[in-house]
Amino acid sequence: MATKTTLLDVGGTFIKCADGRQIPARSNGSREEIAAALREAVGDATDVAVAIPGPFDYRNGIFLMKHKYAAVYGERFADLCHSDPSPCHSERSEESPTFRFMHDVNAPLLGSVRMLGLQGCNCALVTIGTGLGFSYAIKGEVQCNEKGSPARGLWDRPCGGGILEDRISARGIITAYLKLTGDALQSAKGVAQLAFAGDANAIKVFSELGELLGGALREEADALGLSVILLGGQVSKSADLFIEPLARQLPGVRVLPAPEGAVFKGLESIF
Repeated sequence: MATKTTLLDVGGTFIKCADGRQIPARSNGSREEIAAALREAVGDATDVAVAIPGPFDYRNGIFLMKHKYAAVYGERFADLCHSDPSPCHSERSEESPTFRFMHDVNAPLLGSVRMLGLQGCNCALVTIGTGLGFSYAIKGEVQCNEKGSPARGLWDRPCGGGILEDRISARGIITAYLKLTGDALQSAKGVAQLAFAGDANAIKVFSELGELLGGALREEADALGLSVILLGGQVSKSADLFIEPLARQLPGVRVLPAPEGAVFKGLESIF
């Protein structure tokens, strides 16, 4: 049987595929909804590489998240892809795909190292979206803990009576704007659009986010000897709004956007 490789980036709203497909996948959906989305994404592939957030058992492919994909907690990714009770499922090849998994911040960092030629330096990737991700590489080698997750994290660092992710994330942006104005916007993108249009309060929200993140990253840069920090995630698409206050706190460190497609470039290395 010919080998067919599929690369998947599993998020909280969509499963993005290297072939351009985007499969709707509600992370708060039912087991049946989640399984159906995984089956559609995998299709008839024989080799499947998956970038997926933690907690997750990356060696055995088991969901361990309670904040996302809670309906499949403790289940194997591979089993869910073969849980279709419909008659057409029995017509598919009996050969099971080979699944391999990588943390969804480690994968784009590895891809960025390869795409930007960063093998000789110490660098890190920060992703800002529904959460706050952080991963780093020493001389191009991505550093992981024994479970396959990033060796260090920023998201749960104490900050203002909560944690850093409460402030530096999509929900943190929405909450900060609400506190300043009393206006409850539905998305961080909405706040960004207001900032780009000149709204002073929205501009302040992103400026303060940059200052706070810069301070946290300064500690990491000093501890790890970082010379490059990459920005990824949906919120970082609005990096023009916060990159100046961020970079001011990181003298001697280049701050760059992670290249498009880095997650899939990183996943390619699995095989």
